[in-house]
Amino acid sequence: MKGLSETVFSLVAVSLALVYCTAVIDMPDVHVSNMTGECVKVINYAENDSYTCEVLPTKYNHVWVK
Repeated sequence: MKGLSETVFSLVAVSLALVYCTAVIDMPDVHVSNMTGECVKVINYAENDSYTCEVLPTKYNHVWVK
C-alpha cells in the first residue's frame, strides 16, 4: 500500500509541476527601459493574449532594456 501512495503522490507532483511550467512559459515579457523605467514593448506568447504597455498583465516577466 505504501508503494501505491508514493506513486500517486509522485504523479500528482509531476502534474502540478507541468501545469506551473506551462503557465510560466506563456507569461508575456514586458521590456522596460533601464533609463526611464517605462514600458517599451510587450511580447505576448499565448495565442489569446493581446497585452500592450497601456494594458499590462497582472503577471509577467520583467526584462530590462536600454
